[in-house]
Amino acid sequence: MSLNRRGFLGLTTLTVATLAGCGSAPVSAPRTGGRLRAAFAGGGAKEVLDPHLANLFVEAARSKALYDKLADLGTDVSPQPRLAEKWEPSADLSRWRITLRQAKFHDGRPVRAQDVLASYARILDPNRAFRAKSSLALIDLPNSRAVDDRTVEFALKRPFAEFPNALAAFGAYIVPEGTEDFTKPVGSGAFSFVSFEPGKSVLVKRNPDYWEGAPLLDELEFLIANEESARTNALLGGQVEYAHDLTPTTARSHASGDRMAIHRAPNSAVQAFAMKLDRAPFDNRDLREALFLLVDRPQLVESVLAGSGQVGNDLFGKGYQHYADAIPQRERDLDKAKFLIRKAGAEGLTVKLDTSTAAAGMVEAATVFADQAKGSGLTIEVVQGNKDSYWADTLKNGSLSSFRSGAMPIETHIAQRLLKGAGTNVTKWNRPEFDALYEKAVSTSDEGARNEAYVEMQRVLHAEGGYLMWGFADWIVGAKPNVGGISDAPANTLDWARFDKVWLG
Repeated sequence: MSLNRRGFLGLTTLTVATLAGCGSAPVSAPRTGGRLRAAFAGGGAKEVLDPHLANLFVEAARSKALYDKLADLGTDVSPQPRLAEKWEPSADLSRWRITLRQAKFHDGRPVRAQDVLASYARILDPNRAFRAKSSLALIDLPNSRAVDDRTVEFALKRPFAEFPNALAAFGAYIVPEGTEDFTKPVGSGAFSFVSFEPGKSVLVKRNPDYWEGAPLLDELEFLIANEESARTNALLGGQVEYAHDLTPTTARSHASGDRMAIHRAPNSAVQAFAMKLDRAPFDNRDLREALFLLVDRPQLVESVLAGSGQVGNDLFGKGYQHYADAIPQRERDLDKAKFLIRKAGAEGLTVKLDTSTAAAGMVEAATVFADQAKGSGLTIEVVQGNKDSYWADTLKNGSLSSFRSGAMPIETHIAQRLLKGAGTNVTKWNRPEFDALYEKAVSTSDEGARNEAYVEMQRVLHAEGGYLMWGFADWIVGAKPNVGGISDAPANTLDWARFDKVWLG
């Protein structure tokens, strides 16, 4: 097998002596020892280990192994304490006091309040483009302070009940004060740094002093395989024990075999079409409803996701905290859709559906949906765009486009995509009364009242919004059958790609 031919960088020099944990023995009880090798798609020779620059899945997984955040997202995508032992808001929700755990960096120094403030100041540096900046932007950093070494008091620019969501933001990791050199990174995570070959591999080892308990593995190695077929072949051939991001087709073909265990993380990515409400033809509510009724969601899940997913109901965050699961599921109703198309004066209209290969399954979903619309009086014309500029292009141009998103809190989805002035508002939703509901939700400490406000926002979106969210895709990982402890938590959450609880049988 020629791994280089399939783009499997960094594995061709492996020898029998470096193999660890191979074989097909069934999962045993948790045990310590061994090196687990995990294959991910990578970013090439320009990769770095700066956690504030993490963007790719492999960068996120490596950051999780080496560093900690104050909070991270649980399986229901609600914030869970990590380096923060607890958080306490002031009565008016404008100040938040964070008590830190007794945790240590890999060089033995304690994690202090000063490290937290310095890390956030680095992320918020206006001259840098760190991903977590938008989530932390509500912090009034000059008026925040270290009360003592283990207590941080954050001042906010406005009252905000959902501040723990910001602490859990993607890339909001804590590094030692003054850190700028990440060639030999020092974090407080479950694993400490050993070696790094950009575009090829990162090797880390067990941190025996980890605050949550030492990992079971002796070592963890991240290896780069950019093609899904290369990751699959490496797993089947014994070069790795873990292969990240497999296709539903691969999962289906190996589900009943004994060479690969398939692990699914439900509700990891929403699949959707986005209609722009600020322009024709989808400024017409009847036509938006017609599209909601044209789509055959079960068929899309079966054909595009190969059954590896769940039907959506045009709302983000199925199974997440605050999700409005009492809203009745939409079903295909071709007769009513045809009636609404005629009512909207759109019979005979051709609508361009912009899509691209920028995310898996989007082109296929667009093609299936165009076929489902035949005979309705509306023609869907699929137009494939440049994958490198797709997201920026569809944010501004066109009227109907493919959309995909990973897990995040429902509050974050609303704030970033649906409020007036939101930076990624692809549907151009703009409702002052909706924004007022959001402000009501995030400015009350009453959990019940907050949940009611979120549910009401979702009722409005379900009835009038521009997101046709047809399905939620499973995230799929393959592993050797003797690997235990792999979580089924959604991608981008705490337990996804988390290796300190994993063991080799």
